[in-house]
Amino acid sequence: MAGTAQTPLARVGLMNLTKNTRRLAAALAVPVLLFTAAACGSDSGGGSSDSKVKVEGKFGDKPDISAPKDAKAGDKVATKTLIEGKGDTVEKGAFVRLDYVGQAMKADKPLVSSWMSPTGGAEKGPRRQAVAQTGQPGRELPTKVLDEVVGKKAGSRIEVEGTAKALVGEELNPQAGVTPEDGLVWVIDIVGTQKVDPKSEAKGEQAKPDAGMPEVKAPSQKAAEITIPKDEKAPTDLKQQLLIKGSGPEIKAGDGLIAQYTGVKWEDGKKFDSSWDHGGAIAFQIGTGSVVQGWDKGLVGKHVGDRVELVIPPKLGYEGQAQSGLDKNTLVFVVDIVGKV
Repeated sequence: MAGTAQTPLARVGLMNLTKNTRRLAAALAVPVLLFTAAACGSDSGGGSSDSKVKVEGKFGDKPDISAPKDAKAGDKVATKTLIEGKGDTVEKGAFVRLDYVGQAMKADKPLVSSWMSPTGGAEKGPRRQAVAQTGQPGRELPTKVLDEVVGKKAGSRIEVEGTAKALVGEELNPQAGVTPEDGLVWVIDIVGTQKVDPKSEAKGEQAKPDAGMPEVKAPSQKAAEITIPKDEKAPTDLKQQLLIKGSGPEIKAGDGLIAQYTGVKWEDGKKFDSSWDHGGAIAFQIGTGSVVQGWDKGLVGKHVGDRVELVIPPKLGYEGQAQSGLDKNTLVFVVDIVGKV
């Protein structure tokens, strides 16, 4: 499954249903997991259900899901459109931003829900939502559930049903209290979608580094080469520089940021990760505490087409997360913002 590894940047995940993680994401604090890995592929689309699940609510509002006591899910994934949107059609390989609820038919409350997620530090800030790429293993949603948004329009609300075995498969986490035969229902609002070439990169003349900032060489289609300045102490506060100025739309808190990135450690200059090593452009929500604070603080307000260099001290990175292996490091990132959703 080349190219399916996920970003290590997430600070707090909603991976209630999977441990499908890249190297660093596995170290993050997450709620109880319902599934342990996302499977590739899908046998969805042909199922039907007589579960009589009832879903009430408007698009954008938290849905109310109810099911009779004798509700029974089919052994194949079954999907229906509850509200037809008028936005762009979701393509395979496109990035999507979603609101979602996942609930066991036998339960009266959600197992996971973006409507229960905290805001990005502001009392009225944007809510955390799922940002994912179709055709790739899911993080917040099971892969087979995520696959069902392909072909649907932004602005749509869909319902996906099936047994845990049908939706999750052999990767179901036995500690979650859900058996393979239990019926699951997901309600998904497709907030937006954007198709971006995975090899996209910022274009334009690159600025020289400001005093004290690392030097950046960014060969096309490869990880950036970042040189830490000699005899320069690591900064204790966030440092940032706009290396290439783009002309695209502004990145706002709550947007799904689509980016190329390379990260190195200030202490030894060694690369610890790059999107170029994992199939290209990757996406995640910005400004909601879903990524390290240095990204939220440094990238909200930037624009599509920008190339940004960030120097992030531990307090705005992985401090307190010893599992990451980067909890004591100052991190240097070069980020090309290639789209948003």
